[in-house]
Amino acid sequence: MRRLRPRTRTAARAGTALLGAAALTAVCAAAAFADPSGWVRTGSSTVNSLTGGEGLATYDDGSLLYRGLASIPLELRVKGWNHVGDPDIADGDVFDAYQGPDDGTSKMFAVTTPDGQRYEYTHPLDTGEKINNSFAAVSPDNQWLVSGEWGDQDRLQVFPAPLLNPSTPKTGGTLPQAGQISLDHPVRDIQGCDFVTDTRLVCVSDDAATDLWPDARPLLQVDLPHALDGEQVTGKVSELGPLPQESVCTGTFETEGVDYHPGSGVLRAQVVSPGVCMVSTTVYEYQQGG
Repeated sequence: MRRLRPRTRTAARAGTALLGAAALTAVCAAAAFADPSGWVRTGSSTVNSLTGGEGLATYDDGSLLYRGLASIPLELRVKGWNHVGDPDIADGDVFDAYQGPDDGTSKMFAVTTPDGQRYEYTHPLDTGEKINNSFAAVSPDNQWLVSGEWGDQDRLQVFPAPLLNPSTPKTGGTLPQAGQISLDHPVRDIQGCDFVTDTRLVCVSDDAATDLWPDARPLLQVDLPHALDGEQVTGKVSELGPLPQESVCTGTFETEGVDYHPGSGVLRAQVVSPGVCMVSTTVYEYQQGG
């Protein structure tokens, strides 16, 4: 959710030098991190934060889609949509979560079809709802869209999946909220969630404190009693463990998007590097294990 500020040429050169040194020496200035419970780390890669540091999703063929601040189309920026969250892909359609200025009164989900047609679905804020639109996660049956707000929360929001749910207009329009996922344990600063099964989500938290969970910036699991049906449901939240914070730079890391690809069984989670290294986002890959 942090917005990247323009950097000076000096900072850019410093960042490039540091990243080059990291590539040559393979140095990681961080303590060892245990794998999240139930997942085994199988690899990692890096992407440019401006074009890929806000989230990612996987197409059916295994190719990856990334989103960053530079991914926002000009025509949407002109309309005031200045932040894009962690995306999802369902039935070949790309689902993006957009938010506007802090004093805005709505949030927006954009659906882009395989032929490039984009439809915009605007959700007027309900009473007490925050402006944040951190991510889009479509249920495995393609009928429901889960999203979340910033800060301390005891819920995830649920909407009819734009375009795919027959209750939504076919060419964009107003999107009402459906039954929410109430959480049995509070969460903080959720940056992204994705479905692993029809009754389980994995979520990344950018919470740097340890008053809610034992670890900072944890990977969380939300288990549902049954598949979403548009009615209120309670999710059981558990911590799987912390995400890695590894960089040649020191400072504050930021967790971002998460994606699970059923075809390959690969879970990916993003962590933005601190300091001048924030030009680079690391994508950690996991497979389910013991």
